[in-house]
Amino acid sequence: MQDGFGRSIEYLRLSVTERCTLRCAYCRADEGCCPKVAELTAAEFTRIVKVMAGLGIKKVRLTGGEPLLRKDILQIVRDIAAIEGITDVSMTTNAQQLDGRALLLKQAGLTRVNISMDSLQPARFKEMCGGDLGLVLRGIEECLAAGLTPLKINVVLVKGKNVDEVDDFIEMTRLQPVDVRFIELMPIGDLGQDRSLRVNNAELIQVRPYLQPLPPRYRGQPSQDFKVEGYLGRVGFISPHSRKFCDMCNRIRLMSDGMLRMCLGHNSEISLLEDLKSGSDQSLVSTISSAIYHKPECHEFEHEFIPIKSMNRIGG
Repeated sequence: MQDGFGRSIEYLRLSVTERCTLRCAYCRADEGCCPKVAELTAAEFTRIVKVMAGLGIKKVRLTGGEPLLRKDILQIVRDIAAIEGITDVSMTTNAQQLDGRALLLKQAGLTRVNISMDSLQPARFKEMCGGDLGLVLRGIEECLAAGLTPLKINVVLVKGKNVDEVDDFIEMTRLQPVDVRFIELMPIGDLGQDRSLRVNNAELIQVRPYLQPLPPRYRGQPSQDFKVEGYLGRVGFISPHSRKFCDMCNRIRLMSDGMLRMCLGHNSEISLLEDLKSGSDQSLVSTISSAIYHKPECHEFEHEFIPIKSMNRIGG
């Protein structure tokens, strides 16, 4: 269906858990997590997605937290992939629990994967998020072998931390068919409120004239994509500050505790818990339809936005 500004809403970002094994400063804040017992069940997620599919949702991305911490993640993937009208089920992961599971996820119905990786240097990677870079690199190889493509590498740029690695990440695309995407730091989490740490993607593009622009793969794509001649992969820039894409936003978010959020850059949320308790799906249809219609026109990042939740709670 369309929102009040005529945008077709087709994409759901579904956070299946707030729990995570890493502690990325731009993602988390010391506010605790939704208790495991308060997370929706696989059946509840499936019921909501079925209703949303009837309203026009076609693509679902499983996020967190870290979605692979859910012991029933294969069942969640399998059930959502089987819903009529859902054409694409993807996942964003930190790859710390991915080892040996890529093929199983593919067989369950997962189509593609985004992997978070903010540094190619093991010590810096551990400093920035507390994880094991080796597990990420093995996860990339495993996803490519399983056919979970296009495989996208998400790099959140933080001034003074990892901007000096931009060219190293671009070089990754020479021999690997991966999309490396540089994401401007958003005003969410412990680091996000510090404007001095933000990088302007437009400036990075300007000083790299060898990057050849590519057309978007799909309508509503947030990234500007480029290619280096002769390289196998792509380079993308997601720029919520320097190049807003609100006018073509086609997504909504459902959090693991049943809260529905229309925009990452707005604090307003609607609970679906009472609708879930009702015996009829019509209550869900009514609540979700109204929420979509009233989706905000644009985020509030440039207006001293103060988030009430960190990214791991909203869904990365």
